[in-house]
Formats: sequence, C-alpha cells, structure tokens
Amino acid sequence: MAFAVPPSSWENGFREPSSGTPWAQSCDELAEIADDPDAYVPPPSKEIVTSPAHNEHGINVIRTWPTLYDGTNNPHGVPSWWKPANEVDVLIVGAGPSGLEAAASLARQGVSFRIIDKADGPLAAGRADGVQPRFLETVSMWGLAPEIHEEGPLIERTAIYKDGKKLMFNRSHQSDSRYRGLHIITQGQIERIFIRDLARHKAIVERSSVLAGYRIQSGQHGGKEHPISATIVNGNTGLQQEVRAKYIIGADGASSSIRKSLNIPFDGVSTDIYWGIMDCIFETDYPHAWVFGSVISSEHGGCVIIPREDGYIRLYTQLDVSYTGSIAASRQAQDPSFVESGGKVDVQSITPDEILQQANRIFAPYKLKFGAPLSWFAIWKISERVARSYSSPDQRVHLVGDAAHVHSVMGAFGLNASILDAANLAWKVGLAAKGLAKAETLLATYGEERRKHAIRIIQVSGTYLRFICGSELKVPDFTNLSKPEQVQTDTVLNGHSNGEAAVDGSESIGEDAMPKVNGVAEEKSQKEKDLEFLGGFFKSHGQFLLGVDCGYDESILAPPTPDWAKEPPALRVRNGVRAPNPRVCLGMDGSGYLYDKLGGPPRFHLVVFASSAAGREVRRQLGVLAETLHSPTGLFHRFGGAQLFNLVLVVKLLPFEYEERLVNQPELQSLQKLGTQVVFDDRAPDEDAHTTWGVTHRTGALAVIRPDLWLGMSARPEAVDRVSEYLEGFLRHM
Repeated sequence: MAFAVPPSSWENGFREPSSGTPWAQSCDELAEIADDPDAYVPPPSKEIVTSPAHNEHGINVIRTWPTLYDGTNNPHGVPSWWKPANEVDVLIVGAGPSGLEAAASLARQGVSFRIIDKADGPLAAGRADGVQPRFLETVSMWGLAPEIHEEGPLIERTAIYKDGKKLMFNRSHQSDSRYRGLHIITQGQIERIFIRDLARHKAIVERSSVLAGYRIQSGQHGGKEHPISATIVNGNTGLQQEVRAKYIIGADGASSSIRKSLNIPFDGVSTDIYWGIMDCIFETDYPHAWVFGSVISSEHGGCVIIPREDGYIRLYTQLDVSYTGSIAASRQAQDPSFVESGGKVDVQSITPDEILQQANRIFAPYKLKFGAPLSWFAIWKISERVARSYSSPDQRVHLVGDAAHVHSVMGAFGLNASILDAANLAWKVGLAAKGLAKAETLLATYGEERRKHAIRIIQVSGTYLRFICGSELKVPDFTNLSKPEQVQTDTVLNGHSNGEAAVDGSESIGEDAMPKVNGVAEEKSQKEKDLEFLGGFFKSHGQFLLGVDCGYDESILAPPTPDWAKEPPALRVRNGVRAPNPRVCLGMDGSGYLYDKLGGPPRFHLVVFASSAAGREVRRQLGVLAETLHSPTGLFHRFGGAQLFNLVLVVKLLPFEYEERLVNQPELQSLQKLGTQVVFDDRAPDEDAHTTWGVTHRTGALAVIRPDLWLGMSARPEAVDRVSEYLEGFLRHM
C-alpha cells in the first residue's frame, strides 16, 4: 500500500468509506471483555512515516501492526509456540524477499531453520514493486500467488515517448503463463505476506539481529553433524546466541558481510547513472501517465513510469549530478555562492522538488506536479555486479538475491531474480540437509544455474537502461574475470530484428531494404533506429523480461537434449527449461492448470502423458512403467517413494471415460495404486496439454519436473532406466 488502509464499511454488501477505526473495539466492548480474559482483543497498531523526504502536500504514513509483523520485536513478547532451537539445519541471514522465500520452502520440507534480520521490522515502503509471471508461478507452490497478484495493477501495455513525441504505444508483457504480465505490488506487502505465512508454520523473524561471525568445522554432508557454529547478536539488547547449523543462506543484501567473509569478488561496474525515485500521485497532462513506459529526452535523459495502486505512480528520473548538469545549473542560478562552495552536487542533498524539475525537463512539453504527499523517495546509483561464486568451496554457505547480484531497475529483475535464486537453492539445501541428496554434487548446480541467469539480467537490463538514458557506457562483460574492468557492448542486443514486425506494427527495415538514392542507401532517421532497436530488443528478450525464458545449461540436472533429428523424441520440450503449464481439466468439478497438481519441494514430479490410454503401444509402455515403479528395487521406492515423487497422469479422456477405462486396464489400476493424480486433457488439439508438450501419441511420454518447476529430462514411459540413471546422478538411495 502507498498509504494507510482507510477505514471502510461493508454494511451494504460492498466496500464504502467509513470513519473512525472499525477494527478497534468500543469502550463498551472492552468493558465486557474485562470479565472474559480469554476473549480476542485486536493488537495495537502504529503509524510510520514512509518517505525520508516530503513535498508541499505533507507527510505520508502507513499503519503497521508490530504484534503481527515485527517478529521478536513484538511489543507483547514472542508467541508461546515459538521455540527456537540451538541446532538447526539452516540459518538464514536476511529477511527480505529472498530470505523469506527460502524460509517458506524449507518450512514446507520439514527442514528446521532460523531466520534473522538486522531491521526492526519489515520494509515500510519503496524498493521493488513488480513481480513477473515466473515469480508468481513459484510462490503459487505455497498458495501465496493470489494474495500477491490481486493487489495492484497488471502491466500489459507500454508507452515510450521521446522528445515530446510518441515513439511507441503497444501491447506488451504477454506470456503464456496463467499470470500473463507484470503485476504491481510493493516489496513491503510481499514481505508481510511471507511473514504471515511463516507464522502458520510456527516461525518468526528474529529482528534487530546480525550474524557477528561463524566457524565451519569439517563434517559430512547429509549427516547429523552441524558443522557451522554461528554467533547471533541482538543489536537492541546486546544478547549473544550460539547457533549450530548445517548450512547458511546469505540473503543479507548488496553489502553482504557473508560474501565478504568468503572473500568472493563482486565483479562488475558502478555506473555514473543516478535515479531519483518518487512514489506519488502526480497531476499531469502527459497522455499515458498511468501506463507503464518511459519518457526520453535527447538532452536531459530519461524517466520510467510504473503505475501503482490507488492512482499512485513510481517515477524514476535520471539525474545529472555533474558540475555542468541541470541540477548544478539550477542551484547556481538560485544561489551564486553555490559555485564558490565548490559547485559539486551532493547526491544526498537532492530534493524532491529538484527531481520534479528534472522530470519536467524530460517530459517537456508535458508537465508534472505533485498531487499528494510522497509515499517514498530515494536516490540510487546503478551498479551492475555479480559475485564470482555463489557458494563457499565446501557448499556450506550460499548467497542469494542482492548478496549475489545487483543490476539496473529495468525489467524489474531484482526482486524476481532473488526469489528464483531462493527457490532454486532451497529445494537443494532441503534434500541435502535431510541426507536425501549427493549434497556436494547437487548444491554445486545452484551457482552454475543462477549465476549465468544473473549475468544475462545485467546484459539485458543494462542494454535497455542505456537506451533509455542515452548512455554510451558499455555493459559489463563477465567472460574475462581476470580483468573485471573490461567491458564491451553486447552487439547482438543492439542488432536489427531481421525483418520481423517492428514495435509499431510496420516492417523493420534491414540494411538491404533501405531506400536508395543514386545507388546509395539513405541514412535512417533516429526514430527508425530507435524503433529498430526496440523491435529487436523485445523480440529477443520479451519472454526473459517476464521470467519464463529462463532455461539452464546442461548439467547433472539438465542432461543434453537428444538430437531430435536422429532420435524422435517422446516429447518436444528441451531439458532445463521452464516446464510448460497448460490448462487441463482437474475433474468433474472444474478446470485449472497442470501446475495445480504439482505442488512444491521436496518432491519431483513424474508426469506421464498417456494420450487416450487406448493404443496398443502406449498401453504396453504404461504397463512397463507401472511394473517398474512398483518394484521394490525400482526408482520409485529406491529414492523415497511418495516422499520424493509426485505421480501425475495426463490422459486424453473425460473424467467418466477414464473411470470406465480404469475397470478394464490393469496398467492404469497399477499406476492408481501408487497414489497417481489424474488430470484430463479435454481441450481442442491445437491447445491441449499433449500438443503443448509435443507428445508423441503412439508412445506417450514421461517428464521429470524438478521441485522448482523446471524440466529435468524426459523419456518414453518404458525408458525408466534412463530416468533412474538421471536421478542416480544427484540423489541418494533411501
């Protein structure tokens, strides 16, 4: 929320403004409660200021509830059910979104943990404010997606103006995910959703606490030993605690003390690009003020607009803080002594009014003015860095989120990448802590997978940032880490779109198709160049910007995809990519998506595509699969049975047809006895699950989906030995 939740009434069946504090109890009710000490009494709230700077409209506050959200800083004391152990599987340092996501995953795996944070409470306002579809697909495993995606606007349009004229206005942020586009919600709201979820699992955040130090003794992964001895210090009380753990997850931000303790270089650059960031209601004549997009000035830089809830806008404004910049010139005009005092603009001294003036220079001829108190204000310098390693050599300590990578705001990657870091790591740490995995092998894949993703984020968001800001600073190149200062522009990102439809719907003009005069190609206008860049950029990276183009390289978790030309595949989805999530019928009572039957860690999902389960060959293959899965020495029982595997059968049948078929087909009966969930692929052939996954109907197919909803590998149902060989690479026998 941008401001305190206003009092409301539902007396007429819908929300209407109210007065007072309807959640509080009247004096009469309190008097009656005095005779009933066990009756519920609403906890006290407090109002906190959300912005460090203000405008002429006053000060903005939000209401918070320390009893619910402040963990160990609860003014009424910690809950009686919270009993922190001195030995835990995992110590999480940092309770921002990545630390909280890791905690949510571990809680559901039955892995013990403690989570600490140096802040006194969750974030009040500001920072991240947009979540991608892949983020929502991830938290949907915990049942948290609806509460997040229903909060704010859905971004599915983009408008870009340059020098006062429309450059493009079009549909954008379109994916095949059930969540489609970019959803707006503040980071503080997300943190509170996670905190409420943790309370349901008898966990709270230990506030005002830091990791003062830790030691690691040698110890075997998967054993009962807790080789890490960590010292936690409460900054308010000075109390020190010694906690033993098997693993540490460092979610302690860009200045991570844990990364520094491991002497891991933070490769990259600190740019000369500054953003002035304001969350506010603006009065403006700009025609697309409540549409996601950018306004660019060739002379003054760029602004980024993110529409938020209740008419608020997040406005990023590029600042020129140089001696010759507009802010310095403005200060000199108002105060001649400014030059005498050095003429340098102290970034921390820049005011909201100065940022508004700069925004008006960029928006010209359109105008902006404040229409409400500032909900948030900050000035950020863009850094683009990635940790050279995400883990300690012994795989006991791991970095997630900003501790591992920082980059520009373009693309809303910070929060989203952090959540995917935590989701990727948590299931691996969970299996390792419980002794179910070959820990060092499995945990090593975390950095291999997520670090390359972070590097692509820096390249993609950095390229777009430079377009918006008109910056010639080169994007960092992480291919030569011995020379971290070496940078180069990724020329592929700046290439043309090869004749595909451009952003404005016209045909992109390749060099050979350019108009010619006397045999000499006419030079393109700047608008043509800009549209060509945007067309190529969004064509290449549109799905990456939504988190769904997120494939991982070949590894023990993503074996090479067979050459389909030489070996006809059982299905056509490449190993290591996001598992497609088609619509399916869940039963007689309704439809949904395949993910609705998958759930979260620690289980792998063995999804069997059985076509109509009628063909002779597909029935034979299902029979071989069922027999192998039932075998005491087969992979299902050898690796943990239902504890580690979720079986899902996808059939081209209606629910009642399947029930009729079940009576006479022993292979289906055998799969059913293993607790297999059945979904019904009853959509038209051009949009059903079998087509989405590229399944060969004659044989059917078996997909092994990882706990974080990436495809591990696939095979024909009878090729269970290939699946077993795959799992042998990183799992232990029970």
